[in-house]
Amino acid sequence: MQWIYLLIAAVFEAAWTFSLKYLDFQKIKTIQWDTIFSMHTWMLLSPLLGYIFFGIGNIYFFALALKMLPTAVAMAVWTALALVFIKLSDVFILHEKWVWQEIGWIALIAIGIVGLKTSIKA
Repeated sequence: MQWIYLLIAAVFEAAWTFSLKYLDFQKIKTIQWDTIFSMHTWMLLSPLLGYIFFGIGNIYFFALALKMLPTAVAMAVWTALALVFIKLSDVFILHEKWVWQEIGWIALIAIGIVGLKTSIKA
């Protein structure tokens, strides 16, 4: 179960990263708060709300995983999984190009994740 928590935390971390990418405080400052229920206002606030939601989810599930796994292993696997999810999102959602060297490095990260997972009796 601890690995599932770590996987969920990594997904939240990747989503949190993308909410940061689209967060624009300058636009949020221009919100007319008397129009809080307009679709335009909610579109401006959605990255901030995502930042809060995904950040809390990330911390919660990572904390659950840390209770059952060694800290260094949990941190390494969580970081690596988040990186893989971010790259996959870049390619499949944002339609960025794959670079062959990136595939090789991500494969090495995946091998490291499997190695860490199989070396721990948790």
